[in-house]
Amino acid sequence: MPTAILTGSPVPGSSIEGDLRSLGFDVRIAADTTEAETLLAAVPGDQRVAVVDARFVGHVHALRLGLTDPRFPLAAVPGAVTAQPAGRQALTRAVAREDSAGAGTTLLDNLADRVVTALDADGSDVHRPELGSLVATVPADPQARNEARQAVAAVDDEAVRLKSAVKSRDGFFTTHFISPYSRYLARWCARRGLTPNQVTTASLLTALIAAGCAATGTRAGFVAAGVLLIASFVLDCTDGQLARYALRYSTLGAWLDATFDRAKEYAYYAGLALGAARGGGHDDVWALALGAMILQTCRHVVDFSFNEANHDATANTSPTAALSDKLDSVGWTVWVRRMIVLPIGERWAMIAVLTAVTTPRITFYVLLVGCAFAATYTTAGRVLRSLTRRATRTDRAARALADLADSGPLTELLVRPGRTYARVAVVAAALGAVLVTGSALLWGAGWQNVVCAVVYVLFSAAAVARPLKGALDWLVPPLFRAAEYCTVLVLAAKAEVNGALPAAFGLVAAVAYHHYDTVYRIRGNAGASPAWLVRATGGHEGRTLLVTVLAAALTASQFTVALTVLAVAVALLVLFESIRFWVSAGAPAVHDEGEPA
Repeated sequence: MPTAILTGSPVPGSSIEGDLRSLGFDVRIAADTTEAETLLAAVPGDQRVAVVDARFVGHVHALRLGLTDPRFPLAAVPGAVTAQPAGRQALTRAVAREDSAGAGTTLLDNLADRVVTALDADGSDVHRPELGSLVATVPADPQARNEARQAVAAVDDEAVRLKSAVKSRDGFFTTHFISPYSRYLARWCARRGLTPNQVTTASLLTALIAAGCAATGTRAGFVAAGVLLIASFVLDCTDGQLARYALRYSTLGAWLDATFDRAKEYAYYAGLALGAARGGGHDDVWALALGAMILQTCRHVVDFSFNEANHDATANTSPTAALSDKLDSVGWTVWVRRMIVLPIGERWAMIAVLTAVTTPRITFYVLLVGCAFAATYTTAGRVLRSLTRRATRTDRAARALADLADSGPLTELLVRPGRTYARVAVVAAALGAVLVTGSALLWGAGWQNVVCAVVYVLFSAAAVARPLKGALDWLVPPLFRAAEYCTVLVLAAKAEVNGALPAAFGLVAAVAYHHYDTVYRIRGNAGASPAWLVRATGGHEGRTLLVTVLAAALTASQFTVALTVLAVAVALLVLFESIRFWVSAGAPAVHDEGEPA
């Protein structure tokens, strides 16, 4: 149980002790700094501890935000400071310094705030949550206390808590059609002790059932699939809102949140493809399903690469960015611009409705057109920003882009450290992608394609030979993704045997999972996937070359089996390492609060 050390005698009529106990704290009272230091030392090192001024006046939710968020080693609001085990040493040192300076004097002069000042002076990173209209203060006299209590009574902290449970930036459909009631579902779950991970799992199961309904190929199954897909999305919104409402963040939750959205969407694509094949028309839409997955994954890689390239860039301004900011000041343009990028809410709503009232083929056609337009719009805007921006990118950004590139052992052999290379990153990556994909379209399973794949390996090595700090170097990872995924798609389609495209779908899904896993590790400042995993899976260039060799050397039926084996092998490797990492103590608690993709 966490411990709260209340400094000084509680003011008559104060609810601070009860408020702290309602948040799960064991409350202990210290009369002076020496006693506070003694009580602090007595708290086990693996437990959270807080120092709170007995004169504190404020909302319970202000204390909750300041003292219970598990993501931050040190956090504070006016009149209160807390430390988790990782920040315990810094807090103990600051309290000891105040005790020494005050020679054990009474604690009626803002010890908690003085400790925060000392932590800042030490260079400790103290999180200060945005309180908005919530009150958190230490009144200096009875009149100020009375005014503070009136301010507390004037604001409904439960309403603020519900509102803050919703993402500050979300899509139109989510904001206006889901969040108005999903936040109350999140509160209902919190009051019944349900965890965000349980809701996330329920969302996944619902989506998988929806995919199963779509796989029946019947109209009733398609209608049920559309309804269940929306229900899954409601639960998907609820899990994040529950985490924010109850401040229940975890490393496991981060992993589930980061991967289940993609697993649900791509499983649903597979369900639609199976349903089309089993329906009355026996329609084969696996190529469309795989194309939709490739397009959506490449869109996300563009987002991730651009954001990482500009994460800490200096002189991060451009006329295009200024125009975008100006458009954001006009209310209606904000929603239009959020909708045309087809974020997850709009996309899933569109898929659900089209599934229920049309056919899988029409659903995929509309999805591909919509996602292609959205990808063109966002990528064009980012290219313009990059070309008009005078920014200096850091070594961290270059390292992140290199990790996202997923270059394997063949590139390691070709690129020698210390050698000077020409800056050809984007050009080389683009030429290589066009060459290997184009040759697959022209020759299919031929040895000419293998030769082109070898040249692709050379271009890929040239692209990453120098640090990726150029204006458009963030395009290198998405070009690699497009080259690898599209080559697999084209060669499987050219095989023209049953099972080839589903096997290709499984392989691309496994590789895409590996790439998403890398992204969320980087976002959590935990580094990329380990080098052994990248080498074992061959890197993008190694896998692309291997697939072209298999297509040329094997019959169509044998190629299908080989793709299946490769998909299973890659999936087992990346899942093993991903699960090992995300359940480890060193995994970051990363939750997506950014663009609703």
